[in-house]
Amino acid sequence: MDLARWLGISHPLLQAPMAGVQGHALAAAVSNAGGLGALPAAMLSPQQLAAELTALAAATAGAPFNVNFFCHVPPRPDSAREARWRELLRPAYAEAGIDPQTIPSGPGRAPFSHEYADVLEPFRPAVVSFHFGLPVPELVARVKAWGSKVLSTATTVDEARWLEAQGADAIVAQGLEAGGHRGHFLADDPLLQLGGFALWPQVVQAVRIPVIAAGGIADAAGVRAARELGVAGVQIGTAYLLCDEATTSPLHRAALRTDAPTVLTNVFTGRPARGIVNRAVRDWGPINPLAPAFPLATASIAPLRAWAEARGHADFSPLWSGQNRSGCREVPAAELTRELAAAWPA
Repeated sequence: MDLARWLGISHPLLQAPMAGVQGHALAAAVSNAGGLGALPAAMLSPQQLAAELTALAAATAGAPFNVNFFCHVPPRPDSAREARWRELLRPAYAEAGIDPQTIPSGPGRAPFSHEYADVLEPFRPAVVSFHFGLPVPELVARVKAWGSKVLSTATTVDEARWLEAQGADAIVAQGLEAGGHRGHFLADDPLLQLGGFALWPQVVQAVRIPVIAAGGIADAAGVRAARELGVAGVQIGTAYLLCDEATTSPLHRAALRTDAPTVLTNVFTGRPARGIVNRAVRDWGPINPLAPAFPLATASIAPLRAWAEARGHADFSPLWSGQNRSGCREVPAAELTRELAAAWPA
């Protein structure tokens, strides 16, 4: 499979969508350099999405791009669980002078819906990708009907087979090394998930559609190694976090320059995601069964994060990062894209 030709791009290199640390500028830089830039929409309202899509379409001038959505099932609020969680956080609230009774609850992230599809359809992006499975078949059919290719993330072979059976056009096989939220959706146990070099060839053998490797690929050597395992292309996220166009905060950038370890933690959103260890992870995690279901945990942490960041600390900030940050450099995203693409010659 010639993934680049299939997607209408110059190089089989995809930029991972990274909600909270990028907007259209990073996606446009990657797409204009011949890769497939991605706009994360999980934290955008329909109005914000429309504005970002308008800016992205103008900045890319016809170059293909990807728009990414979460497709989780919104949980039913559990007041008892929420109360136990906030009681656990009470000492931190007291330290910050925050009254937990004043903190509103809310999801913070919305799944793909017809409302979002209404905003997206006029732009007809080359790719629409999903995390946490796929939306309902009606929505998948709608996206395909206007001509977009549908990609989704698999963390196991079973998930890859499920995605193929449900109509995905290609699969992003996410190794356990990847930063940010795990894309799992058939089983919650991270022990069932594999590192990339074990996962990618198994997924390639299990499905007939293109497989894109993700997780731990941070430099040209990683790109070449993934290619040897039979994948059609690579998706890279963490290496872009220090790029000029990323909106990564100064505190997050500083953490990325250290050798602090990463872990999977659910304390920030309620769902396992890989990030750099900080106070919140040490005090309440990494995995805490009391954390409200995704994405409800976000609201409880938000005021603590704001309080600490205002004082120059990342104690309660989600510092998403993959295990391999050796490729993080403060360079234009186009330069990084071209360097990585050179490792996959045509």
